[in-house]
Amino acid sequence: MISLRNFALRRGERLLLSNVDLTLHAGYRVGVVGRNGAGKSSLFAAVKGELEADKGDVDLPGKIRIASVAQETPSLPDPALQFVLEGDTEVAAVMREEAEAAAREDWEAVATAHQRMAEIGAYDAEARAGKLLHGLGFPAETHSRAVSSFSGGWRVRLNLARALMMPSDLLLLDEPTNHLDLDAVFWLEQWLLKYPGTLLLISHDREFLDNVATHTLHLHGGGAKLYVGGYTDFERQRAEQLRQQQLAHDKEQAERAHLQSFIDRFKAQASKAAQAQSRMKRLAKLAGTEAVRAEREFRIEFAPPAKLPFSLIRLNHVEAGYGADSVILHNVGFGLEAGQRIGLLGPNGAGKTTLVKTLVGELDPISGERAAHPDLRIGYFAQHTVESLHEGQSPMEHFRDLAPDAPNQSFRDFLGKWNFAGDRAFEPVDGFSGGERARLALALIAYQQPNVLLLDEPTNHLDL
Repeated sequence: MISLRNFALRRGERLLLSNVDLTLHAGYRVGVVGRNGAGKSSLFAAVKGELEADKGDVDLPGKIRIASVAQETPSLPDPALQFVLEGDTEVAAVMREEAEAAAREDWEAVATAHQRMAEIGAYDAEARAGKLLHGLGFPAETHSRAVSSFSGGWRVRLNLARALMMPSDLLLLDEPTNHLDLDAVFWLEQWLLKYPGTLLLISHDREFLDNVATHTLHLHGGGAKLYVGGYTDFERQRAEQLRQQQLAHDKEQAERAHLQSFIDRFKAQASKAAQAQSRMKRLAKLAGTEAVRAEREFRIEFAPPAKLPFSLIRLNHVEAGYGADSVILHNVGFGLEAGQRIGLLGPNGAGKTTLVKTLVGELDPISGERAAHPDLRIGYFAQHTVESLHEGQSPMEHFRDLAPDAPNQSFRDFLGKWNFAGDRAFEPVDGFSGGERARLALALIAYQQPNVLLLDEPTNHLDL
């Protein structure tokens, strides 16, 4: 059981959560939702003990085993299978002890290690690690490859597999479906449905939350409220609660007006003074139900480009990849024309990102031709774009770097449309959530009025 008692949490100067009282029972699978910046990842950090509560307590069972996905993957020479297996730290430690004992020919220690390995299931550890890798899309021939040889997206999967390998009572997953193809997402759903412990899950994938979560924890306005069911159930329950709250507020306001009218008319009349006094007491006791405050609506909008030629980019008989020894795509004939909206589908490694990089011009064709219109203006959101923001700089400073001669008010007006209003436009991005960073990166692209948008996983960090 996990309990938050009178819990408050800050990130820098911002108060994210306050006066939160919450109990999560063993076996719950909880989807944690809320707008970008509501405190989802910070809550995870507090549960893991990496961030101290501003007030109150996080109560966890004494010997709880917590598993989570590491943010970074060191560039290791270790084989992928070994890296994942070491997620089970107890098994990995006993296997090392056995190997060291065998090397020094201490057969009694070897026998002791073998007994311990049998007790903790170490003999099937490699098979378990292999199943995790296979489920997350790693072909068998890649299991022996060095961790350092994998790209960023595949290293994220390795970290996920390593976290799933660890025996745990509490599993914390922050956006686990990022960098997963549809087959791997389905596999992960099935794995989590069989997970016997408690799961806390941050995701912006509505269907994934509906399929996995038994409960939904909504962070909003500094508070946290637990709902039964997945995301669709939560939306339905919250809509009904807001409707009832507004009805109660309207009824109370009507009663207030009626009581105040009577008091104003008769408080000076001696014959009605007692009745007026009674109504004044009744007025003072009304609960003061708040009106429903609509959340600030946000819509991503891109202004029409200054120029929009019909034929924008064309690839003719292109071979694309990372050198003659690493051709990913063969004989590509492909064009982008004004008004088209094209989705790229395919398993990981099929060449989606390679195609986008070739269209952008980041990768030159190995053979063939890339033809671009002279008025082509590309807005490119890559998987690493969020990381390219400058730590210590505010949204205003990012825009000033982009257009040094533009007036500050034009930046403030534009940022306001992207939900960076008021002081938020002047705060360093260091304290921004992943979703807020993604929104700022998209705002910087939109400001430049591109006539082609090439977006590689743009929704990874954006809230629902």
